[in-house]
Amino acid sequence: MEYFSLFTLFFFLLLLLVLSGFFSASETSMMAINRHRLNHLVRKGNKSAKLAARLLGKVDQLLGSILLGNTLLNVAAATLAEIIILRLYGHNELAMLLGTLAIAFVILVFSEIMPKIIAATHPERVALPSSYLLAPLVKLFYPVVFIATAIVRGLLWVLGIKIQTDQSKHKMTLEELRGLVLDAEHFLPRKHQKMLLNLVDLERITVNDVMVPRNQIEALDLSADRDQLRQQIITCHHTLLPVYEDMPGNIVGILHVKRALSLLQGSTLDLQELKSVLNEPYFIPSDTPLLKQLQQFQERHARLGLVVDEYGELLGLVTLENILEEIVGEFTTQSPTQTGKFLRHDDGSFLLEGGSSLRELNRKLGLHFPLGGARTLNGLILDHLEDIPEAGTSLKIAGYPIEIIQTQDRVVKVVRIFPAQTRTLQ
Repeated sequence: MEYFSLFTLFFFLLLLLVLSGFFSASETSMMAINRHRLNHLVRKGNKSAKLAARLLGKVDQLLGSILLGNTLLNVAAATLAEIIILRLYGHNELAMLLGTLAIAFVILVFSEIMPKIIAATHPERVALPSSYLLAPLVKLFYPVVFIATAIVRGLLWVLGIKIQTDQSKHKMTLEELRGLVLDAEHFLPRKHQKMLLNLVDLERITVNDVMVPRNQIEALDLSADRDQLRQQIITCHHTLLPVYEDMPGNIVGILHVKRALSLLQGSTLDLQELKSVLNEPYFIPSDTPLLKQLQQFQERHARLGLVVDEYGELLGLVTLENILEEIVGEFTTQSPTQTGKFLRHDDGSFLLEGGSSLRELNRKLGLHFPLGGARTLNGLILDHLEDIPEAGTSLKIAGYPIEIIQTQDRVVKVVRIFPAQTRTLQ
């Protein structure tokens, strides 16, 4: 009878340790489960996922119930171990000390560390089945947990600590989304992954970063000679041309070249007829995010906008192609006025124009220039030196040796850069 009693006590002790391990594993798996994966399963109608999401919707009650159950089980296991030691060795102080250390070690290894490691490694496999057992326990422990959590919330309020109790609707940040795309490199082709990353970055990039600068805009001057206007329309390399009068900043409309073809049939160009076929100019604030501008182009059925600063001064223009190239890379054919920016030498160095866009250099040449305040190579050099350099000046920016070849009118015109690792132009 005595041995049967000890066997029963050992059995209950083992059961308590197993249940304690279950609570430990449940706590870790619930906190470690991927919320976005869980929401995906909920949308697919997975019952256990729905139950787990409801439990995570009140995470304070969930954790309170788990901790209450785990604490009760650990205390019960320690008490039961003490009874077993008393049955075996009586009131032996050394046996009591060794027994306490032994049960503490067993609880630590088999009821805490091992279950938590398993749950952290396979959170979905543990969390979803355990939600069926946790749900009734949360209801059972609700009165005690409610009082405990009320006290905890009061203390946190006094300390000025804000808590978020609903963990099932965790909002993904741009950095987390970017991390997910980077982690999916084994499932996506590299080109597709890069396109997704570019799409994520559109929210951070403004039209000011990708626009064609004002001094590089091909535009029609209504004040010019009519024969010159006629020749410019015939030989232009763009479908849409900004039209100004008297000064480049005074844009009066946008000309669709195809609509002007009928006007070229006569011997002279009629300016009034030319003005009648102009479209209203579309002005864009310089700090507009690219993603928002892409949506506005779609809503307006437009392909070109003029970028202005806070004072209404013309800064440049941005087209639908400029934005799409930020996502998929270059796919349009450049006009002759835009080619020749990159001249590669046999030693691997590049001869570049000072007005080259830093984003374009990074994308085409695989460089890593910082995209902070400066947007052109000239601006980056001036910001770095805090002075206007002379020809022959050498410096290093972002680890790339740069030599100033030509300056003109307080502007760096031509530079030579020696990238550590050059790439073939795409």
